Amino acid sequence: MSTTDSAAIWRSPEAIAQFLQSVRASIPLTIEQIDMMLRLVTAARGTRVERFLDLGCGEGMLSAALLEEHPNSEAWLVDFSSSLLHGARRRLQSRGEAVHFIEADFSHAKWTHSVAAGAPFDVVVSALSMHHLPDDRKRALYAEVFDLLKPEGIFINIEHVSSATRWTESIWNDYMIDSIFGETIKAAPGKTRAEVAREYYAQAREVAQPLAPLEVHCDWLREIGFESVDCYLKILELAVFGGQRPRVSLPGE
Repeated sequence: MSTTDSAAIWRSPEAIAQFLQSVRASIPLTIEQIDMMLRLVTAARGTRVERFLDLGCGEGMLSAALLEEHPNSEAWLVDFSSSLLHGARRRLQSRGEAVHFIEADFSHAKWTHSVAAGAPFDVVVSALSMHHLPDDRKRALYAEVFDLLKPEGIFINIEHVSSATRWTESIWNDYMIDSIFGETIKAAPGKTRAEVAREYYAQAREVAQPLAPLEVHCDWLREIGFESVDCYLKILELAVFGGQRPRVSLPGE
């Protein structure tokens, strides 16, 4: 399946409903991921968060958390799915004109034109929105994010990376199936774990895209120019990682 075909799945109302109602809710350590993101933003920027960009915002979960922590900031949310953006609008409707919703496809470099009016940003965050892209496009996207950041601005990516071995991959799959099953039986009590497992593997085959190891992602960030690059939280194939754009040196420094 091509990248375009893979992305098109998320324009299907059925796929959107499944994502919002079961899969996203079952992602392990969601609360811990968001807590770590907020801690990193505060460590990097303090209270100086004027504008942030949520790339592949989905239903707006990360933006909602950032706006709670930094209520005077301006949020720019980007997603290529109008359905997901509609969900984000509902979630953040009380924020008024401080929130901008942009429908754009970041599988192509021209997406940056749609957020140029808000750049540069203090913070760029993303969660589970880049793994469907081929590696060369992921790396290019990281470079585009770098160019959109203020000096000392921070990029935090919560993303699916490859397992080091087939053994750890099997543990990850079992972990995800258990998590999805735990959420699924709340809505469909009669569904078995075996049925959930079959659906999980079928969907994984349908949207399969080779994943790079975490170390490769961090190397890309360093090569682009990010500093303080690190993995801040990781459980098997789920990692929170990123870095900062360097500070601009003043004359005489």
